[in-house]
Amino acid sequence: MSWILLTNDDGVDSPALVPFMAALERLGEVRTVVPDGQRSWIGKALTRFDPIEVAEVDRAGKTIVTVSGTPADAVQVAAAYFDTPPDLVVAGINLGYNHGAGYIVSSGTVGACFEGWELGIPAFGFSAGIRGTWIEWYRHMHTEEAVPVWMRLAELCTEIVEDLLAVEAPGDVVSVNVPWEADLTTPRRVVPPARVTYHQLLHRQPDGTFAFRYQEQFGGVPLEGTDVGVNRAGEVAITPLCAPTSPPVAEHLIARLERRRL
Repeated sequence: MSWILLTNDDGVDSPALVPFMAALERLGEVRTVVPDGQRSWIGKALTRFDPIEVAEVDRAGKTIVTVSGTPADAVQVAAAYFDTPPDLVVAGINLGYNHGAGYIVSSGTVGACFEGWELGIPAFGFSAGIRGTWIEWYRHMHTEEAVPVWMRLAELCTEIVEDLLAVEAPGDVVSVNVPWEADLTTPRRVVPPARVTYHQLLHRQPDGTFAFRYQEQFGGVPLEGTDVGVNRAGEVAITPLCAPTSPPVAEHLIARLERRRL
């Protein structure tokens, strides 16, 4: 392996970034290209019409390349910025779970992985989360007390990368969700995503504008045996994902929908 690209959607100042860089280095050379700021919930968006600014910054004695665009932009830039493209894209560790179908398709972390797929590069995404009050946890994850946890999770995620590399990884990309309390002994399960959505996110304000307000809503959808259910049980969820494809279509529907040349 020539080198591993590490990226994320939480930006250059994510508390998970430097610990993950350090842990991954035991697998080979790691080069890091990330957005210059927070770019969550942006999916696989690409910057098409504006120029992307690139800079090199230092974090904990390590050089990190930043881009003014999206996580998917970071993957595209990385493939052209260096002498050779990466052999592997690793995204994360995301600040919050990316489990459940609605969240997966919106995730900048997963979007970066699918940009790797677009370039023919294997890609694995990692996210960490909790059950509970996300805002309180978000404040905690940036504190000094959280540093040992990020180091522990980085070691766990690196071990999973190593295991995925040792086999023919299933799917086009792999998304891994780890509980905040997980370690190397935590059970892991290979499961599909729960078919859940996040419902209404944008709400009208008194001044007529709309503002983002999120409240987790998983009610009424079977969760057992899915990524959400596994995480709620305190276990690691490994979820293979495929680029858009089609389900089987019944013959009577094909007969109704198709029109063929005479």
